[in-house]
Amino acid sequence: MALMKRHLFACAAAALGVVAAAAAPAPSASAADITLRLAHWLPPQHPLHPAWQAWGADLEKASGGSLKVQIFPAQQLGAAKDHYDMARDGVADLTYVNPGYTPGRFPVIAGSELPFLFSNGKSGSAAIDSWYRKYAPKEMADVKVCMAFVHEPGTFHSKVKISKPDDVKGLKIRAANSTVARLVTMAGGTNVQVSAPEAREALERGVADAITFPWDSLFIFGIDKVVKYHTTVPLYISNFVLAMNKATYAKMTDAQKKVMDAHCTSEWSEKINTTWSDREAAGQAKMLGLAGHEGVKPGDADMAAWRKLADEMTNAWYEDAKKAGVDGKAALAELKAELKKRNAAF
Repeated sequence: MALMKRHLFACAAAALGVVAAAAAPAPSASAADITLRLAHWLPPQHPLHPAWQAWGADLEKASGGSLKVQIFPAQQLGAAKDHYDMARDGVADLTYVNPGYTPGRFPVIAGSELPFLFSNGKSGSAAIDSWYRKYAPKEMADVKVCMAFVHEPGTFHSKVKISKPDDVKGLKIRAANSTVARLVTMAGGTNVQVSAPEAREALERGVADAITFPWDSLFIFGIDKVVKYHTTVPLYISNFVLAMNKATYAKMTDAQKKVMDAHCTSEWSEKINTTWSDREAAGQAKMLGLAGHEGVKPGDADMAAWRKLADEMTNAWYEDAKKAGVDGKAALAELKAELKKRNAAF
């Protein structure tokens, strides 16, 4: 009898447990869980899009699921030129910023866009990230700069041949950034200020005669359909930063901040940029192998003219840096040393 009573009591207790479990609310996400909205202006087929997805997945794994990343490509949350302000104002938690889209606003990082500095975008991204960490807290004080990047060196892609600076005179050129815009102006051309997603239309409508772009991105944005000539010299790079809203970072737990910081490094900058750089590097042979496309190789005298123009641009940038309270010669020497250290110097 006693055994039977104990059995009935156990069954009743088990039944009550099941009822209690059913009545209890489902476990909710921790109050500290954060979904980070990452906005960029590139199309989803761009190689950086899956790179951000992989970065976000690693961030989520390392944080035990408490940090997640939701990506908004193709200017879904705002225009390309507005991405810095979007991070500052919290429109997104993370944004992919081209500082050169807002001329004069970020003069220090613009120094990295001077001609003939970078040999590649892969280790070059790690180099600029390491170099800019000294200057970012002041120059981009409205946000937390997570990482800096560069693309594989780009050049002129045009409807007419461009071999030397004199060939730029009278042309309307969509410049990649404010530094290249200065090059165009100093060479006697006119700048057309549109973002990468708007560039093809500018060329199709005759608003622009040429564009400065890396090689494979021409295919991604459909620009291969509207240009014919390609100057075969690695002239410049554009720089970018992954900017983070300061309030978003401030509300993270110490453990989350530690994970976030570990994903905002020079090593991650190079890792994220690797596939893109490889594709851009292969894009030149792909483009010049197509019917109707022609490479334009500058001769020795042409290259001397480009270098002279680059020296003039460098001197002008020294003045920009001085106005920003930075010793331009020292800053450029630091960048060149970092590029040499990482085998990314031109």
